[in-house]
Amino acid sequence: MSDTTKYAVFGAGSWATAIVKMLCENLDEIGWYMRSVYAKEHILKEQHNPSYLSSVEFKTEQLKLSNDINEIAEWADVLVFVIPSAFIHAELEKLTVDISKKTIVSAVKGIMPETGKLVGEQFHDAYNIPFENIAVIAGPCHAEEVALERLSYLTIACDDSKKAQAIADNLSSDYIKTKISDDIIGIEYAVMLKNIYAIAAGIAHGLGYGDNFQSVLMSNSIREMKRFIKKMHKMKRNINNSAYLGDLLVTGYSIFSRNRMFGNMIGKGYTVKSAQMEMNMVAEGYYATKSAFDLNKKNKKKTQLPIINAVYDILYEGKDAKKVFQKLTDKLD
Repeated sequence: MSDTTKYAVFGAGSWATAIVKMLCENLDEIGWYMRSVYAKEHILKEQHNPSYLSSVEFKTEQLKLSNDINEIAEWADVLVFVIPSAFIHAELEKLTVDISKKTIVSAVKGIMPETGKLVGEQFHDAYNIPFENIAVIAGPCHAEEVALERLSYLTIACDDSKKAQAIADNLSSDYIKTKISDDIIGIEYAVMLKNIYAIAAGIAHGLGYGDNFQSVLMSNSIREMKRFIKKMHKMKRNINNSAYLGDLLVTGYSIFSRNRMFGNMIGKGYTVKSAQMEMNMVAEGYYATKSAFDLNKKNKKKTQLPIINAVYDILYEGKDAKKVFQKLTDKLD
């Protein structure tokens, strides 16, 4: 990638806003696509996102803002997608320009519900993008702490290590440290799965379980994640690295975790619909739970996933959270 490589971000939520902020530390101009005409006009006038991370101020001369996905996709060389997995399919259907020669970076924390594919796989199959031109961003990194410029860490996974390093360099700053990996599939699954375990942690908290149980739940979660990923994509990886265990821990424990917040509401007795309505942000783990459950169901030899199964039973089968967790406690060690 040359110094003239143009980057664009697709999405206008808190994580998209945080990624734009990171790129603004290193690049003179960043493309930014968002659906909302109001959000675009507000940023141009007030220099901040009206709905997410409003404390982050932008220099608007650095931003190429547009409500036209094709304009931004055509302009940029590196397309960073940060649209929730439940909505990305509808956004991609608007694409008419050829993106087969572009580099795609997925910061989407989930699986495409329409196809059951990882976002990277979807881009490869539907848009003929070679796997070496697809990258994934993983944490542990909450958007809210990026806004506060608290030290955070990112892992950039790509089959092409030079591309991964170039992307990492453009996201790095005094408060963002980066590393690269070649485990693009494993990390994309980990990014999806950690949100399910964060919902489980939230449910446990909502039900009144304490820190002792939470630690057992997280310990079992990383082992369950390891089993799931190994079944889906076998390769040598250290599951204790930050992109897997670190991201899981911050999502499971942090006050900024929307998935934990969603789970906490479910544990306190909210219905799925009422919890979703009260939250202003998408809890990716809700969609990820069904995706992970369905993927495991397709396997002839199913992986033991007691935590994912418990969350699925509560969210999709309408089972009583208290009873489900009482049974789950006997399956953990």
